[in-house]
Amino acid sequence: MTMNWYPLVMQPMFHTRVWGGRRLESIMHKTLPDDQPYGESWEMHDTTAVANGPLAGQTIGDLVRQYGAEMIGPNNNPDEGMPLLVKILDANDWLSVQVHPDDAQAKHLEGDPRGKTEAWIVLFADPGARLVIGLRPGTTRAAAAEAIKEGNLEALLVSVEVHEGNVLYIAANTIHALGPGVMIYEIQQSSDITYRMYDWNRLGLDGKPRPLHVDKALEVSSFSGLPAIHHTIMADGELLSGPYFVTWQHKLHNTPLTLPTQGHFHTLTCIEGTVSVSANAHTETLHAGQTALIPAALDVFTLDGAGRVLRSFQP
Repeated sequence: MTMNWYPLVMQPMFHTRVWGGRRLESIMHKTLPDDQPYGESWEMHDTTAVANGPLAGQTIGDLVRQYGAEMIGPNNNPDEGMPLLVKILDANDWLSVQVHPDDAQAKHLEGDPRGKTEAWIVLFADPGARLVIGLRPGTTRAAAAEAIKEGNLEALLVSVEVHEGNVLYIAANTIHALGPGVMIYEIQQSSDITYRMYDWNRLGLDGKPRPLHVDKALEVSSFSGLPAIHHTIMADGELLSGPYFVTWQHKLHNTPLTLPTQGHFHTLTCIEGTVSVSANAHTETLHAGQTALIPAALDVFTLDGAGRVLRSFQP
């Protein structure tokens, strides 16, 4: 190693959203910068900075460009940045009904290297909270286009009730929306390509309608089948797996757990309790709502403490 690597604690980036609220502060113990509605905490992304140690202040993007495979492993292109993005989302209102392109569509439509497949793990849900998982089976592109034009897409949406611990894998091309009263952990390909299909006929924070991307949304949307929500019981083990990312939950009870990196970077988000992360003779403490990154160049790392950690990595 050309760098004396250690667990990198992240300084998240907060984003205001018209559908956001204040639960990032009240539930995830984050200090929000002002009293605006914050919907997203970007926990690990090219723009998030390291909060601890000799690399404090440097962004993940800077480190990926500088260290390449030591940060993200040999199977990723450093010129394309960090391939995964971890967020915590707080929905105080409906998100727009939206869809994301796959890799080929992202290259064709936007000239971007990757599309956006994502997954949601529900951290908190008000009683009766719901998610949109697509359109009614049998809906055609033409019918969807007409409903959007008439401002009543609600009549075609399929929504389901969700609870803490539910997992939804959202492949690219899946029409979806997060509902009010839900806080989620989101793991995704690092892409911000979102085609907004419908925004509930509301105004944005600037008092103007937010732009829609109806033509592109209809072009990339899948109209066959609906994704399944997995009703976990907050399992200790693998929660989801796909071609771009795998996420495990670890329940810790003051018994150390040592894990190999196998040449991959790993993100660690503490969602309950207090957990220590040790690697290369360095130990950092994560409280609920904090995220750390284990660079690929580290061989192993150890988790300890009493709490729950979500660990995401590439397969």
